[in-house]
Amino acid sequence: MLLRISASIVGLGALAAGPLLLAQAPAPKKDVAKVWTDVCASCHGASMQGAQAPSMLDDTWVSGNGDDAALASTIKNGRVPTGMPAFGTLLNDEDIRAMVVYIRETAGKAKAAGAGYAAPAANVVVQSEKHAFKLETVLEGVTAPWGLDFLPDGRMLITEKGGALRIADAKGVLAAEPVQGVPAVWSKGQGGLLDVAVHPDYAKNGWIYLSYSDPGENDSAMTAVIRAKLNGNALVEVQQLFKAPAATYRTANVHFGSRLVFDGKGHVFFSIGERGQQDDAQTVTRPNGKVHRINEDGSIPTDNPFADKADAIKSIWSYGHRNPQGLTMHPTTGALYDVEHGPRGGDELNLVEKGKNYGWPVITYGMNYNGTPMTDKTAAPGMEQPLTYWVPSIAVSSIGFYTGGKFPAWKGNLFLGSLAAQELRRLELTPTGVKQEVLFKNVGRLRDVVMGPDGAIYIAFNQPDRIARIVPASATGTSAAANQAR
Repeated sequence: MLLRISASIVGLGALAAGPLLLAQAPAPKKDVAKVWTDVCASCHGASMQGAQAPSMLDDTWVSGNGDDAALASTIKNGRVPTGMPAFGTLLNDEDIRAMVVYIRETAGKAKAAGAGYAAPAANVVVQSEKHAFKLETVLEGVTAPWGLDFLPDGRMLITEKGGALRIADAKGVLAAEPVQGVPAVWSKGQGGLLDVAVHPDYAKNGWIYLSYSDPGENDSAMTAVIRAKLNGNALVEVQQLFKAPAATYRTANVHFGSRLVFDGKGHVFFSIGERGQQDDAQTVTRPNGKVHRINEDGSIPTDNPFADKADAIKSIWSYGHRNPQGLTMHPTTGALYDVEHGPRGGDELNLVEKGKNYGWPVITYGMNYNGTPMTDKTAAPGMEQPLTYWVPSIAVSSIGFYTGGKFPAWKGNLFLGSLAAQELRRLELTPTGVKQEVLFKNVGRLRDVVMGPDGAIYIAFNQPDRIARIVPASATGTSAAANQAR
């Protein structure tokens, strides 16, 4: 496949009979990595580094403007003046879309591999675009921490995926025993004890909220929500706020979500992934693949978009989500945002609004994990577009707006953690798009990112498991990293 200037066409003779055969029967979905090796590598190189045709890794385009549509058109229709043949008879629209994702993914990985990102260890100062900072460990001894929040006295509440709720004091000393009274959780695969959120008016009402994978019949599970009060080292007055109908539980061990957000108006938002059943995301009769809104006591707000719809799950606020593991509210506008895992490519940042459809699985910027196409559609009527998306996937986890005083130039910015890419990103949401800076990389999987009451940014890390925080540092004599915006 020649996507840039080349005077020769190599290796097409072996394909001459292909279009005739394909015309007689529908072609199966193709593994685009194999297609690249068999058809494209002889001209563009096995790793897209360039051979008879130029590299695909440098964002320098001879044909078209280099966007997805132009790239897909070139693959499908060819570019006769440059010697690029048309592959529309070999590859259908879904195959071509997957090839575009594969090219973007490979180029993105090459770019990341060639960039210099900070990987701060103890006492190493990093100079970012706007602030110098250090990453310091607060506590160790936790196992697979998932959620993190603070009590008014500075103590930390930490959920461990295996089902334990832990307390650490303001100095980072972890209590020896887990909190008692936590409900039984289904801790398999991605399931377990998930988020913890302290009510904004905790000093008056004492409520703590938890989301978790609730075990059902026949080894099934679904995300559920409780609230309780803390009495010493035990949860008391436990109340079930959300529990899906038993018939909607799923047996897959993936895509539970889940984050909890208060809106300050008496409501709680929480997310549930589609549980590996992608079509469920498009029906409001099932709870999975949705963002939900309930009143703080678990009752259903009368103005929820599907509160009056027969057979609907009344708590649904928005639908068409894949696996939203980050959910946050803008501190001044009250706008709700989520980040959700795409398949292979297509992680998304969305502005989440009442009753809207976010498209999964009808539209996506990703492909199947095995390299085969999922769909050729990235947009459709009545379905929302993300504010931005990531190809290759970075495995988005948690998001939060910075509202503290320790980093004044970061105030109002959105901070995003990632699992597979092991990155902390700073995002500026502007009228013209999303500007991103990678603050550090490759020091662990970032599971939760929380703004602490002291103005520091706290992070729950997996592998190695720990709680750390970002604190200001003097830029004098720093070990500066070549952080790059992407």
